[in-house]
Amino acid sequence: MTNKKIVFTGGGSAGHVTPNIAIMNKLKADGWSITYIGSRKGIEEEIIGNEKVPFHGISSGKLRRYFDWKNFTDPLLIMKGAFEALFILRKEKPKVVFSKGGFVTVPVVMAAKMLQIPVIIHESDITPGLANKIATKFATKVLVTFDETLNHFPNNKVLFTGSPIREELFKGRELEGRAWLGFHDKKPILTIMGGSLGARKINETLRKLLDSLTEEYQIVHICGKGNMDPSFQGIKGYKQFEYINQELPDVLAASEFIISRAGANSIFEFLALRKPMLLIPLSRQASRGDQILNAQSFEKKGFAKVLFEEELTTESLKSQLDSLKAEKATLQKKMTENSAPNTLEIILQEIVKAAK
Repeated sequence: MTNKKIVFTGGGSAGHVTPNIAIMNKLKADGWSITYIGSRKGIEEEIIGNEKVPFHGISSGKLRRYFDWKNFTDPLLIMKGAFEALFILRKEKPKVVFSKGGFVTVPVVMAAKMLQIPVIIHESDITPGLANKIATKFATKVLVTFDETLNHFPNNKVLFTGSPIREELFKGRELEGRAWLGFHDKKPILTIMGGSLGARKINETLRKLLDSLTEEYQIVHICGKGNMDPSFQGIKGYKQFEYINQELPDVLAASEFIISRAGANSIFEFLALRKPMLLIPLSRQASRGDQILNAQSFEKKGFAKVLFEEELTTESLKSQLDSLKAEKATLQKKMTENSAPNTLEIILQEIVKAAK
């Protein structure tokens, strides 16, 4: 195929960006030229900047299901973003646009449709977000992570693929992870991550339990930007970080247990790595409830334990951790039995097919 050019879009959270990287790395190896369109000053610009991929920032507005005065001005930002995306796409002339979700993608897929460029979108969660619901109207193909999601999209467009996993995660080295953390092999390593934006209640509850938890575990606490607490620096068996980038595969390889939010991309990574996980999904007060559905799906399939944020206390966290530890073998057996599709290969085939 000549002119192997593709534009990726997705933003607003790391979950709308990092899966794109797994696909981008494969395409780079196959000689594709890649450009990324995201929001100005969004998290995607920082993440994609590390990948040495040209990045274009555009205007974007949030679409809300509730009353807000910005509902009257944000549609203008979306239209402005569509014209900006139109200019970029005309200049880049990609064969296909791949969209991962987030409100910044709406103007991009609208512009692609205007230029008759095929659009593939990927939905991470069990129920589609508002941005992807709108984007579906402009999409050539809709790929989904959960098989439960198939009935939310038109039959002639939707395909179950699973979640694209970054190949570097499988190359993690346990010994290097322990050495980088300064941890020994006498106690298991427990890694806590609250998503790219952090999780205040998880952070606070964990820190209240540190004295008792460090008797059983060595703890890696990825607490989100601006959420490190200097008063906990230097505690033996406890390391806190805002974010871990290149060393994450080694840290996960060394980790025996995970406490996490229930963003689809992260939990599918833990599933692929066979890591027993305790999921604490975002509450319905702070989200549309997608993480709750993700967590419940994993719990039903025997891949995870779940603790709802409304029920999160030092007592419930300790109790669920004890259960996680006791059921480690059972959880890992269920994860090993899971027959996941070859997600990256399926997605690459769909991209090549759309680009012809």
